[in-house]
Amino acid sequence: MAYQLYRNTTLGNSLQESLDELIQSQQITPQLALQVLLQFDKAINSALAQRVRNRVNFRGSLNTYRFCDNVWTFVLNDVEFREVTELIKVDKVKIVACDGK
Repeated sequence: MAYQLYRNTTLGNSLQESLDELIQSQQITPQLALQVLLQFDKAINSALAQRVRNRVNFRGSLNTYRFCDNVWTFVLNDVEFREVTELIKVDKVKIVACDGK
């Protein structure tokens, strides 16, 4: 089973809205929409694992952390993200890390 974390991204939300419109106009069934979302979950997880090679360094203060059901959740405050030529500062970041197997 692929993680469903990326359904809440801009791309995932747009896909879900489009599927909802198709269901409302009775062009597809809810079962087909679910199959499309499951395929999206697999494809986005695979693409990110295999194709993304950029690296970013970040530093911040750890506010809270949690480990539950093989999922780590970290909340960081005053975070700096550094790429080769860019520096971005944010007040708060939540990182969710899942087992990639």
